[in-house]
Amino acid sequence: MTSLQMLAVLGAGLGAGILTTTVGVASLLSFPVLLAVGLPPVVANASNTVGLVPAGVSGSFGYRAELREHPRITWTVVATCAVGSVGGAVLLLALPSSVFEAVAPWLILFTCLLVGVQPWVARRLRARGGKDLGPRTRMGPVTTFFALLTGVYGGYFGAGSGVMMVAVLGLGLDIDLRVVNALKTLAIFAGNVVAGIIFVAVADLDWQAIGLLAAGSVVGGYVGARIGRRLPPTLFRVLVVVAGVVAAVLLLR
Repeated sequence: MTSLQMLAVLGAGLGAGILTTTVGVASLLSFPVLLAVGLPPVVANASNTVGLVPAGVSGSFGYRAELREHPRITWTVVATCAVGSVGGAVLLLALPSSVFEAVAPWLILFTCLLVGVQPWVARRLRARGGKDLGPRTRMGPVTTFFALLTGVYGGYFGAGSGVMMVAVLGLGLDIDLRVVNALKTLAIFAGNVVAGIIFVAVADLDWQAIGLLAAGSVVGGYVGARIGRRLPPTLFRVLVVVAGVVAAVLLLR
């Protein structure tokens, strides 16, 4: 890579780190940059996953107070996304990326819709459950299943997986959106770690690109956590929907 290309990848890592811990569409920034500097798609995808692991480390550290509020949910999210990402990583190595590229934009658009209507759906669910229905602070089987599927998607393709996790947790749980944002960040981190270990063992990687992404993303992840925990719930939801729609449109091009 030239000096300008290296600077571009470093900047992409910084921006992707911020996006990881805020709206959750990091790969839509970093992955195209890796392609633009000449990496083959599968190498770029695997290198991107490994390079963004530090963003999850610093971002999760930045959200450490939120992650302590519901420890049972936190560990369930880690487990489901880690297990799911194993399947996703295997699919990435076994199947052409075009398999998910065709359906990914529509999945992201659908989850954007879910994020947008989540407050209304939650009120309806509580109304149908009766006045004595307490807040849902444990992940039920349905929520756990869809979190697992999101982990599979994250390990395979990744783009927009944060938006999907916000939708899954927002619909399945009655917890603050700042905590949902923290859990989404942790979910992305868990998935990237497991998939990254697999990629390091068996995939072709560009370690120069990984190093540059890692250096930028570790700073961006912490900065994004400082921003994300201060976002008002309505603004956060709007930003997630807008980011998801932009991601879907870019994938459809």
